[in-house]
Amino acid sequence: MRLSTTFRMTGLLAWLCVSLGYAYGQQPNGTASAIPSAQLLQPEELVQILRSGGEKPLVFQVGPHVMFAEAHVPGSEYVGPGRETAGLAALRDRVKTVSHDQVIVLYCGCCPWTKCPNVQPAYEQLRSAGFGHVKVLYLATNFGADWVSKGFPVEKSR
Repeated sequence: MRLSTTFRMTGLLAWLCVSLGYAYGQQPNGTASAIPSAQLLQPEELVQILRSGGEKPLVFQVGPHVMFAEAHVPGSEYVGPGRETAGLAALRDRVKTVSHDQVIVLYCGCCPWTKCPNVQPAYEQLRSAGFGHVKVLYLATNFGADWVSKGFPVEKSR
C-alpha cells in the first residue's frame, strides 16, 4: 500500500475515532489529556529505547485493529481498543503473567491526543492493577503524522 493511501486511511480513522468518542460519551476535549505528563513518552524517546541494547518495554497498541495492520511500532502487540470492554479484557488477560515492575508502553494514535477515547481507560486499568511503570506514547496528531511521516520504524501486519 502506498504511503499516501495510508495517510488517507489515517485521516478517515481519525474522523471515526472522534465520532466514536462522542458516541461513547467522551467529552469533546477527550480523556487522554488526564494522563499525568510524567507518564508520557515522546515518539523520539521510544525510538531511542527500541534502538538501544537495553531491556525493551512491552508495547501495546490499544486502538483500532485496522491501524495496527497498516503500520505499528515494531515489536508492539495489538490488544484491542481501550474504550471497549473486550479491549480492556484482552489487555487484562495479556498482562496476567507480567511482572508489575515491567515497563509497559501504551499507544493508540487514531486521532488527536485530546480526542482519543482509548489510551486513558487502558492506562487506568493497568495502574489500578498495580503496574507501576506504565507510559503512554504521546501522539499529538495521530500515528501517521507523529510516527510514520517522521520516518520512524514500522512493521505491517498485511
